[in-house]
Amino acid sequence: MAYSTLVIESGVARLTLNRPEVHNAFDDRLIAELNGHLETLHDLASAGDVRVVVLGSEGKSFSAGADLNWMKRIVDYDLADNLADSHKLAALMHGLDTLPCPTLCRVQGAAFGGAVGLAACCDIVIASEKARFCLSEVNIGLSPAVISPYVQRALGQRQMRRYALSAEIMDAPTALQLGLAHQVVEHDALDHAIDTMIDTLAKGSPQAQRATKALLASVAQAPDSDATREHTCQVIAQLRVSEEGQEGLASFFDKRRPAWTSPEEHQHAAEPRS
Repeated sequence: MAYSTLVIESGVARLTLNRPEVHNAFDDRLIAELNGHLETLHDLASAGDVRVVVLGSEGKSFSAGADLNWMKRIVDYDLADNLADSHKLAALMHGLDTLPCPTLCRVQGAAFGGAVGLAACCDIVIASEKARFCLSEVNIGLSPAVISPYVQRALGQRQMRRYALSAEIMDAPTALQLGLAHQVVEHDALDHAIDTMIDTLAKGSPQAQRATKALLASVAQAPDSDATREHTCQVIAQLRVSEEGQEGLASFFDKRRPAWTSPEEHQHAAEPRS
């Protein structure tokens, strides 16, 4: 039985951790499956066939972190084995973080260890009031090393120091206040909130969303530089003359919905005009 599932319908991809009997804990097999799914999704999102990715899980927990049986095997790994293992987890985080299309994370319960990294790599995190987040690694003599760039980006350096060193549990309101979660809803309203956000994202131009996501990643590296300023000018200029940019402006002035909001009229993003 697969440890994860990928279902794509009407441009929405739902990537789901499916190990509820062990609280969707990570092991090498789950990481390998997720990496394979992300390679597929990257291609589909780049082509415009997938508009939104929803990352979720079955059961009452989002993910409890590392699988106990996997951790028992890791005890016998040498340095080279551990390094290879870490590279695969790093590929998972990077692959999720760099998906071209918008990503949603559905957190219904506990998200511990590496699961906090998964949430931090997604563009939008919607959590149930029952959600709990914890960087628990130091309590077992480890560090949230691989996930740290993404979680620190979400929390900020100051708060990251506290929660990575203390391994305190963040409840849903705390995660919202710190910026790890974007929205907290009643538990029974979680799926409705996810669907509402999918509908909201579907109003945007697929091409513009891909360009904006790539732009923001670039700007974060060097927010105030000549190269960044030139890059921002290039992006907006190219979008303005592109097919979707022209359609967006035309639909705005015509007071109608743009073509990409209708599934039957959906088209892949076109190259900018010369």
